[in-house]
Amino acid sequence: MMSFWSDQRVVVTGGAGFLGSFVVEQLRAKGCAEIVVPRSRDYDLVQMDAVQQLYSDAKPDLVIHLAARVGGIGANQANPGRFFYDNLMMGTQLIEVGRQRGLKKFVALGTICAYPKFAPIPFKEDDIWNGYPEETNAPYGLAKKMMLAQSQAYRDQYGFNSIVLFPVNLYGPRDNFDLQTSHVIPALIRKCVSAKEEGRTAITLWGDGSPTREFLYVEDAAEGILLATEHYDGNLPVNLGTGEEIAIRDLATLIAAEVGFGGQIQWDATKPNGQPRRCLDVSRAKQLFGFQAKHGLSDGVKKTVQWFQSNSQSIREVHF
Repeated sequence: MMSFWSDQRVVVTGGAGFLGSFVVEQLRAKGCAEIVVPRSRDYDLVQMDAVQQLYSDAKPDLVIHLAARVGGIGANQANPGRFFYDNLMMGTQLIEVGRQRGLKKFVALGTICAYPKFAPIPFKEDDIWNGYPEETNAPYGLAKKMMLAQSQAYRDQYGFNSIVLFPVNLYGPRDNFDLQTSHVIPALIRKCVSAKEEGRTAITLWGDGSPTREFLYVEDAAEGILLATEHYDGNLPVNLGTGEEIAIRDLATLIAAEVGFGGQIQWDATKPNGQPRRCLDVSRAKQLFGFQAKHGLSDGVKKTVQWFQSNSQSIREVHF
């Protein structure tokens, strides 16, 4: 029997990036022979003419939109306008041109940053519009959330088949380990490894360590995206996560122990904490397309640290 993927021509924006590289690997493993990964040097997806050219060149059946201008709290604070504009234009134009070209299906990746700052825990998809996002990453979160509004509007008016997934914070091998732009797990790994190698007795981290976060291992995220692409055609937003939260203070202790850094962890409370708590209700993804994360945090962190230590000379850094 032919699989769902065997005769699909799939464009994966961001397919050369962190999450995208795992999505492309899993697509190949599922028998998808025609995968197009547009590179930013060839197609600036912020520009409409480049988006139109991509559709003309690739002639996709499916588009999985993973490309994003993204970073941690510091990067969001330094680039709020760029993060808003670039992410808004990429999503809006890719969906619009897909509609014009009769695309079979569009899969959009939103962000946990789209949720209201004080959303009830765990975050349920029905609460996504009930408040303003946390200020440090609101422009990014709102730009990505516009894909949900557009997706639902286009389904209602044009019958356009698009879905929007909202993953929690991702981590794993091949992540961005640049200390200025990375998210918390790769930043903590790099800080702890560097401190250990340099013989330092302490590291200083942003905030007070009290916020909680939920983390999804990148291979699990890729699996969830492809399950949704194959099996879900509805208009409801769907969370992707584990449903388990951890305080940043405890996460730092976990990573330091995994790395073997025995020094002191200090906190700079003059720096922002970000959103107070993040934890997802993940029941909808399990119900609608059978997704359940396989990696616990300890196991995922162990794999990520091992990968970093083996590849520290060629780690990926993203500058803005």
